[in-house]
Amino acid sequence: MEPLTRTLSAWDGLPLCVRLWDGGNRLPPVLCLPGLVRTGADFDTVAPLFADGRTVVSLDYAGRGGSGRSSNVMRYGPEACVRDVLDICAALHLSNVAIVGTSFGGLLAMGVAAARPALLRGVVLNDVGPDIGSAGADFVRDFVGLDPALRSLDACVTYLKKRLPPLSLASDHAWRTMAALTYAPGADGRFHPVWDIAIARLLRRPPPDLWPLFGALAHVPVLLAHGAVSTLLLPETVAAMRARRPDMTVVTVPGVGHAPILTEDAIRDTLRAFVAAAD
Repeated sequence: MEPLTRTLSAWDGLPLCVRLWDGGNRLPPVLCLPGLVRTGADFDTVAPLFADGRTVVSLDYAGRGGSGRSSNVMRYGPEACVRDVLDICAALHLSNVAIVGTSFGGLLAMGVAAARPALLRGVVLNDVGPDIGSAGADFVRDFVGLDPALRSLDACVTYLKKRLPPLSLASDHAWRTMAALTYAPGADGRFHPVWDIAIARLLRRPPPDLWPLFGALAHVPVLLAHGAVSTLLLPETVAAMRARRPDMTVVTVPGVGHAPILTEDAIRDTLRAFVAAAD
């Protein structure tokens, strides 16, 4: 199933790029929220797992992918992104939503739970929790703030293979797809990040206490996907999350760092079953 792409206007007029998989309305919708500088296209292989009978929506946050850029870096922050998510749900008449949130997207899901608890029926947290590993945070800060201005897509593949943590990308095609979703050719012919690298400035701020936001998920079922070698979501954080939510389903994806792509054998069927059970 191929997604449709729409551009919606945010509360401040900034264009937001939204992807929709229209599988009908027999079942309640799923909202897929990507990582900090990722785009909705990351879910092109995930959405078909549960799009039959329902609408699946993903988006590019402000300053990422096909969405508009802002001169105010705070426009890219989590508070503004939560507002965008809520407005998109209103514009598309989405209710009783299950959110699949990767990394930053999982944090936004917690923010949505706090701001609009009745909107949700379930949440998937993909390799993210209320505590962020310092090594993983340092990597993200450095990676997000760098424009390597690479000469070709092949150079992007080589660069990502060296820089990224272990991922379940088993073929040259998978790596080229990842590279094409991460860098795009600019007017100078070189490949640049598909995000505004000013976003890295937001990562200099001390992190807030996120445990109350995790607590906002108390009223909905939660599935936690954990990359076994992730440096962002550490085992001790998983254990602490389990202690607070013993009913939470946890799936560890072996050999994978930050973050699982959610079509791995270890998680795929559980993810599909979780979304169906939340219906």
